Formats: sequence, C-alpha cells, structure tokens
Amino acid sequence: MNSRMVPSLVVLLIYGFGPPAAAQSSPEWPIIELRQYTLRPAARDVLIDLFEAKFVESQEDVGMKIAGTFRDLDRPDRFVWLRAFNDMPSRAEALNSFYSGPVWKAHGKAAAATMIDSSNVLLLRVTRPQSGLALTGTRPPQGATTEPRALIVVNIYSFERAVDSAFVELFERAAVPELNAAGIPVLATYATETAANNYPPLPIRTDCVFVWFTRFADRADYDSRMTALRSSARWNNVAARLRSTLKSAPDVLLLQPTPRSLLGG
Repeated sequence: MNSRMVPSLVVLLIYGFGPPAAAQSSPEWPIIELRQYTLRPAARDVLIDLFEAKFVESQEDVGMKIAGTFRDLDRPDRFVWLRAFNDMPSRAEALNSFYSGPVWKAHGKAAAATMIDSSNVLLLRVTRPQSGLALTGTRPPQGATTEPRALIVVNIYSFERAVDSAFVELFERAAVPELNAAGIPVLATYATETAANNYPPLPIRTDCVFVWFTRFADRADYDSRMTALRSSARWNNVAARLRSTLKSAPDVLLLQPTPRSLLGG
C-alpha cells in the first residue's frame, strides 16, 4: 500500500450515532460535490487562475458555496474542488442558473479546454446535521496570490453495502480516540447522497462511499503525525478491523489549497 492509501477512519452512515465529528460546522450547506478534474499537461495553473477570477463569486451569486479549491500534491494533472448546496432542489436551480448564465457562456470553453476528464464527481451529504465542513471564514480577495501552507486530507472509502450499527460503534469506541491522540481531528464526515442526480448534464459517480476530511499544518506535519499513527499497535489493530469492511483500499487525497480557497486558506 502506498503513502496515499494509508489506513484511515471510516465515517458514520446515519444521523444520530455518536457525537458530532466537526466543530463549528455549517449545517446550512449539508450537500457537497467533491469534484476531481484531470487536466491537460501544464494546464492546472491556467484553470486555477481562470477559476479564481471568474467562477467563485459567479457561482455563489446564484446560491452555491465554493467550499474549497486545491492542487492534488500527488497528481500534477489534478484539480480538486468542493461545491456546497443547501438542499437538492436548490442545487438544480443554482446549477441551471450558472451554466445557462453569462459568465459560463463567456468563459466555459476556455475552462473546458484545460480538461481531459471532469466526470470524477461524488455527490455527498453530511452524515448528521452537525458533521459538515465549517464554511464561515473569509475568502481571500480576487487577485490574492499567497499559497497557503495548510494541507487538507480527504479520505474516500468504497463499500459494497451500507455499514451497520456494530461498525459505527467500533468506529466511535476505537478509531476516534486513536486519531485524536495522534492530533488528527476529523473536520467533517459525509456519505453518498442517495437522491438521484437532479442536474443530468453533469454526471456523478454512484459509488457507495464515505468521506472524511482533516487538516494538517503542512506536508511535514502530515508525514510526522501519520508516521506516529502507523507505528501505534492499537491503531493498526483498529485499522485492520476497519479495512476488512471496505470494497477496496482507501483513496487518500493530499490537497494544497489554492490562494482563494475558503477551506484551508
């Protein structure tokens, strides 16, 4: 298993089990899209510059929240971003407004020209009302160029079927204390949104997944804390029990926020 597929925490399936995973969460944005775009060679900075100049405020003006924009540190051709919604009906309305509106009509072709694939998208809902990302900070202004040092880590788990209550109890009893002891707090937890995609022009994956987010000061902090965690016999025992329920090895995204990212900036 490589460094991106480290043993990781699997999140709750249903509302109401255990304490909230995320402090200061934003319950008004319970649905997110986790979007991973594969880009043409040397096109990532081109898309980031265009996105931060033209596609942040224009999407938020029609009822969405651009929660985060990132470079994938392990994949130089990958741009990752998060888009949040209040509910499914407002998602359809906001997407229709944006993609039929003047900003996308003016700049959409330039954005699309940077992309090889934009279909790697997960539509997710918080696992309970207070488990979402905190989206209450202040976004850096247009023209910002400072690159944040923070590292956002996104853990994605695929399952054949839903996790039962026994697994949830194992998670709460054994995994969370080990992560807390290692200084790896869970920022937010999400699971696949079960409602049908109500904006068909944009495809989404239908995988049964659970996703959790955490934040590190920088890559060195991540390497140090994960090395310590993997040396823990207690954690390795818990992680082995968790991994036995997964369809495949966890996918771990190491993400550096772009200058205007709300999350991690």
